Amino acid sequence: MNHEMPGSAAWSAPVRAGRTITLTALADGANATVLIVGADRLDRLNIPDTLKSQMSARIKPGMVLMSDRGLALATVVASTLDWHDCLTGALPDRLLLLELTKHGFGEADLHGCINFFSKVAVADDPRASLAYIPGHAHAGDTVTLRADQDLLIFVSTAPHALSDGPAAGVAVQLESPAHVEDPDLREEAVRALRLTRELIA
Repeated sequence: MNHEMPGSAAWSAPVRAGRTITLTALADGANATVLIVGADRLDRLNIPDTLKSQMSARIKPGMVLMSDRGLALATVVASTLDWHDCLTGALPDRLLLLELTKHGFGEADLHGCINFFSKVAVADDPRASLAYIPGHAHAGDTVTLRADQDLLIFVSTAPHALSDGPAAGVAVQLESPAHVEDPDLREEAVRALRLTRELIA
């Protein structure tokens, strides 16, 4: 399945375990805000656990996206960028909220998101504030996720909250069975999952 989202749009779909979803930036400065929920609606993307279990402050290839119950939701199996923002949390995005309501969710379900194609880093100022890095993503940049369980995935192409640039479109491609498989990434996924479970225990 292929779907092109214009800027300032929202989309959602169920994704079966083992399938891959590839997001492609259609213009410079694209932002794809992604929210992930387990199909059973019990597992939600947990950004703090995802970061601390893999000792990172960004989303990058090889990382496992963890749920609040310590389970693997999806794995970032490929990306042309080594930095995707997850520090700014849920954006004030009404489009994403409207998409959630289609599946019976509400504002309380708008939890921490990943802003694929965007980079936010600590600024060199006395307050160590967060700063949006313009020019990070370009047309043609891609990121591919593999669903590690049945999921509901929500995507918004609203501009990043810290960006003053225009909204840009994103193409979505679902593939089944997964065509991207890297034994090293799978080993990293297993290691991260084991570490997370040890931290929770």
